[in-house]
Amino acid sequence: MPVSPNATPSSRFSIFVAMKAQLFLVRLPLLMVIKTLLKFKQHATKATLALLFLCLCGLSSLQAQTAYVNTYKPVADSLSGVYGIPSSIILAIAIVESGAGTSRNSKLLNNHFGIVGKNNLLKTKGIKTRYKQYSSVLGSYVDFCKLLSRRKYYARLKGNNDYKLWIDAISKAGYSEAPVEWRKRITSTIQKYKLAGSK
Repeated sequence: MPVSPNATPSSRFSIFVAMKAQLFLVRLPLLMVIKTLLKFKQHATKATLALLFLCLCGLSSLQAQTAYVNTYKPVADSLSGVYGIPSSIILAIAIVESGAGTSRNSKLLNNHFGIVGKNNLLKTKGIKTRYKQYSSVLGSYVDFCKLLSRRKYYARLKGNNDYKLWIDAISKAGYSEAPVEWRKRITSTIQKYKLAGSK
């Protein structure tokens, strides 16, 4: 959002707050953010405000991921029991592939795993995409588990809770176009949110 060089500090502050609200779905309560920014507005430099903004962004991202885990852990636990896939794997892949539910695919298609397939976005929104559309997030989770259950490694790993073996097998089977980076991100997510204790 461009800011006019003639903009007053008050209007710049308003734009800053508007940008913050638009960029993040899960954030500190807006009143708390505004109060914090108001405290700093009169005494802070632009650099200080920029640093505060970046800190709030980080907190928002962390809160989004934590909220995502809390929301979808019961789903992952249930599907883990049915399919024998560790819920840590299900949740970590969903977090990474959907940006904890904030990605365009997760919002428009209910696709939390980056699964390729048919959709009607071109007809309904004029957007062309190769990713599959689901009627619900649950449908995406179930389809992901079904997808893994059709892979060669599944029979060998079913019921095994060692997430490292699952990550290695899934990445070697070509799930990601950047397998080395993908493995690191999934492992990091599992460790960060202590998901390995999950089913």
